[in-house]
Amino acid sequence: MANTVLQNPSISTQISPGDRIRRLVWKLCIATLILMAIGSATRVMNAGLACPDWPLCYGTLVPTAQMNLQVFLEWFHRLDAAIIGFGAIALSGLSWWYRQELPKWLPWAATFALGLIVFQGILGGLTVTELLRFDIVTAHLGTALLFFTTLLIIGCSMMPYKGTGNVGKLPWVSLTAAILVYLQSLIGGLVASQWALHQCFGGSQLCTVMNSHIAGVVPPTVATLAVVVWAWRTSALHPMLRNLANWAGICVIAQIAVGVATFHLHLQVEPLTVTHQAIAATLLGILTALTVLAFRDRNSHKTSNTYTPVSHS
Repeated sequence: MANTVLQNPSISTQISPGDRIRRLVWKLCIATLILMAIGSATRVMNAGLACPDWPLCYGTLVPTAQMNLQVFLEWFHRLDAAIIGFGAIALSGLSWWYRQELPKWLPWAATFALGLIVFQGILGGLTVTELLRFDIVTAHLGTALLFFTTLLIIGCSMMPYKGTGNVGKLPWVSLTAAILVYLQSLIGGLVASQWALHQCFGGSQLCTVMNSHIAGVVPPTVATLAVVVWAWRTSALHPMLRNLANWAGICVIAQIAVGVATFHLHLQVEPLTVTHQAIAATLLGILTALTVLAFRDRNSHKTSNTYTPVSHS
């Protein structure tokens, strides 16, 4: 048998459809996180309308004649979005092609992700044609975060994981924290798309919107810290869950520190604003991964402890 493997290395290196799809999903997750960071940079650099047309930029694929920092940010943002779009098409296609060898839910989840990215592309076009209308820009961010979490759910559901069965209420606490972080991110997107902080400092306008974001920090922060405390108080918890909880705690502390700095500097330091958005997306991703794995841990333990009657016939 060993000689056969040596003579035919493809036997030992063959990648299963599940592994291939999981690798694609992780690559798409990273690309989406980068896309959201670039989108934030595009907004704070006032580059949202640097390309006046859509989907091309100045009527070309690569606007070399008009290229500057603002045009590059908007153009690269669209390029990354297009790559993710093709990746989502590949994900859906592979999931349906190999559906006999994959979990039954996977093709439908991949199709849902593809639908989100198509909707995201439509919103991206509308942000240009509607001249950065705040509700469209906020919906653009919300859809990107939803696509990101969908990819993470797929990836974490397919990765090898064997839990300890000692999660208790951690899945529900983590799910609550993830939902609160998502909602707070939407409020933050609303603040950013309306330039509420600038308008409040400059003319005492939209201060209610800004203050709602500041007050909204409390629920997701408390919920995330509850995840950390719950993880440390749960004995024999899987090390991966404990590490994810620790990283969630680090992210929420870093997010508050960056948010305070951004507020006191009146959004004058663009990298801080971009970092604020990136940490929020990272925190949401960590909590999503923690939630999925914790539910897998809980459900697998329930299944393994289910009593199956033995027939004596």
